[in-house]
Amino acid sequence: MPIWNRRDECYDADERLQQQMERLQSALNRAYNVPFYRNHFARHGVEPSVVESIEDLSRIPFIEPCHFSENYPYGLFAVPLRDIVRIHTARGNGPLPVVSGYTKKDLLIWRELVARALTAAGVSSTDILQVELDPGLANWGRDYKDGAESVGAGVIPMTTLPPEKQLMILKDYKTSVLVTSASGAEQLVYHLFRANLNPNELALKTLILVGDAPGDNVRGNLEEQLHVRAWLHHGLNEVPGPALGFECEERNGLHVSEDHFLIEVVNPDTGELVKAGEEGELVLTTLTTRAYPLIRFRTGDRVRLLHGACPCGRTLRRVEWLPYRADDMMVIRGVKVYHKQIFHILTRELGFEPPLYRFMAVKQQMMEYLEVSLGVNESIFSDEIKEMQKLSQKLSDELSLEIGLPVAIRLKEQGSFT
Repeated sequence: MPIWNRRDECYDADERLQQQMERLQSALNRAYNVPFYRNHFARHGVEPSVVESIEDLSRIPFIEPCHFSENYPYGLFAVPLRDIVRIHTARGNGPLPVVSGYTKKDLLIWRELVARALTAAGVSSTDILQVELDPGLANWGRDYKDGAESVGAGVIPMTTLPPEKQLMILKDYKTSVLVTSASGAEQLVYHLFRANLNPNELALKTLILVGDAPGDNVRGNLEEQLHVRAWLHHGLNEVPGPALGFECEERNGLHVSEDHFLIEVVNPDTGELVKAGEEGELVLTTLTTRAYPLIRFRTGDRVRLLHGACPCGRTLRRVEWLPYRADDMMVIRGVKVYHKQIFHILTRELGFEPPLYRFMAVKQQMMEYLEVSLGVNESIFSDEIKEMQKLSQKLSDELSLEIGLPVAIRLKEQGSFT
């Protein structure tokens, strides 16, 4: 299998360490010019000069998802707005969204990262690549389009269509590579079989699974049912984007682009670095991002750092992406759903705090969606069934719009919650 950028992906270990240290110092100095980071460091009694080695990075405090919304909209930007050429908005864990910016150089780096990840999966100029993601991952759709165009593939950009229409495009346009979530691929299988279509009628040969780590046997089942080979890509919904980690032909862990990101694995309870081979929470520091640097961002993703050289020839370290999280966030069809986010939207639309509610991921006819059960009290109850239906539809529409996922509302007697 070809390597997109052999020089940067196959660096000598000592050269890689030197490269990371130089880029880390630049990233810390860049971040220190942002008021949030300067004050954040000062509260913990540190400054960039305390980091004299990669190991010293642990002296720098973490940042967490709440800091994104607290600095809405441009409080974490490290460059003047005149240097920003693209602005992305993503769902946050509170009432305000996450706003990230990109310079021209940042966008070129993302093209490079997605291109190397696609190349590792065998994608080339002979392929037609289709992006099928939920609206909550629209930013990723653009990045995959750009990366696929860099490798010369024909691209069918992300378009929100019913599953039946997506399947029609997949068949008629002779799509050979599909970028989707694991649950999205399962839904494709359901509609394929329902339409009595044999997988051999498709040109599809490659699945790129993004957003959520597939559970046990999911990948194998998809490969068997669709007659394809499936590859995993790991990224962040909030920032900076997709394909931070990617599988090579060995499919034994995901290579992390260490020339652009420095990774740590910590105990989610103590924040201390875990021992070699132990699982923990992934902490990410950007090394080359100019507009929106992240310094020790706690991602909530659980991983295990893998050791040993990979036969593919890449010297980028590998992680095992685990299908559960270090926080209370839920991932549905690759889209992250925060408890605070649901609470805020319900409170805003109802005009008061919901007395009792619960939410969970539900799968029906292989389509995964968010189900929110809302306890009914005197403030919500109405003798008119139409009014109750109208309220359910309103809440469902607003949640779907803001989260970027299908949502079903269930109004229930409070006594029925167990």
